[in-house]
Formats: sequence, structure tokens, C-alpha cells
Amino acid sequence: MTDSDKREPKPGEGEHVALSDPEFKDQLALVIPHLRAFGRSLSGNRDVADDLVQETLMKAWAARKRFQAGTNMRAWTFIILRNLYLSQMRRARFKGEWDDLVADRILAAPASQDRHVELGDMQRALLHLPQPQREALILVGAGGFAYEEAAEICGVAVGTIKSRVARGRVALETILTDGSLSSRRDYENVGGRSALDTIMGEVDDLSRDRG
Repeated sequence: MTDSDKREPKPGEGEHVALSDPEFKDQLALVIPHLRAFGRSLSGNRDVADDLVQETLMKAWAARKRFQAGTNMRAWTFIILRNLYLSQMRRARFKGEWDDLVADRILAAPASQDRHVELGDMQRALLHLPQPQREALILVGAGGFAYEEAAEICGVAVGTIKSRVARGRVALETILTDGSLSSRRDYENVGGRSALDTIMGEVDDLSRDRG
């Protein structure tokens, strides 16, 4: 038997190695600020984001024995939060809770509510983008994920994520510089069709693709 035959397998090489509860708790605590930022980027609402984070932490803790030691805790929990968000959006749409629930979770808060005007402009501009481009920009641009990590979270190829980010950045720059950015009010009812209809349709399409 050679030395290589005697080598102990590393975590992830054919065996599942879970963290101890204290180790898992420590790693989970480190990603909470990132989860809050991601939740707010998706929902545009601090309270909704906090609820998403709380539910994500509960689900992550319940599934802690399935988490592979040595893998990316932040990416793993982002997948949980993202799926929760999409699930809530589907339920909200089917219940018809458009004005009170969906608007709070999708549209950016007014600039007067602890946000700079520039941030409000950026969030409104993001609403112009197709949902996949918007999500890719949030993950790679705001979340700081590598393309490979963002691809894993979204369940697509790395090349697809790179394409979405590149196209999204070009589109955002155009929107922010050509004077076409409308006020928040304009997103709520344009031509008899709420912009939320379009956004929610994209979310549903993505959810079906993921299913």
C-alpha cells in the first residue's frame, strides 16, 4: 500500500463532514451582515429584509447537519434567502396583495427615508433591468460574490452570469446618464400596466426555471 493509499480523505472528498454546533453558529454569525445587505438589495425594505434574514437563519440552523464543512457559508445562506424571497413574491402575487405587500418589497423607499437620492436613483434604475440582470448585479456588484459563486446561487453557468453583469452594467449606465430615469410614482402605473406586473412575471418565470 502506498502513502497515497493511506492518505486520509479531505472534507468534501466522498464524505460529508458537518461542523459542530458551536462552529456552525460562529460561521453563521459572520454572514448576518451580508445577509441583511442582500435582503435589502432584493426587497428594498429594511423590515422585510430583517424578516427574510431571520427566517434564513432559522432554516440554516435546522439544516446545519447538511452543511459541508469547508464550503462557502455565505453562498449557502444566500441561496436560502433568495429562495425564501422568490417564494414570498409568488405567494404575494397569488393573494393579490400588490399595493401593500409587493410594492413595499420591490420598490425602493423614498430618498427621505434614510436613503441618499443617488441610492434611490440606482434602485429605480435597477427596476428597468430584466430580473436576471438585476439579480446578477446585486450579487456580483453589491454582494461581492465571485462569478462562480453567483452562478451557483442562481443555478446558471458562469458565462451566463458574466453576460448578465456586463449587459446590466451597460444598461444601468445608459439609464443613469441619458435622463430617462422616471420618478418612483411612474413605476406604479404606466400605460394601464403596473411595472410590478412585469417584474413579478420575471420572478415567476425564474422560479419556474429553478423548479
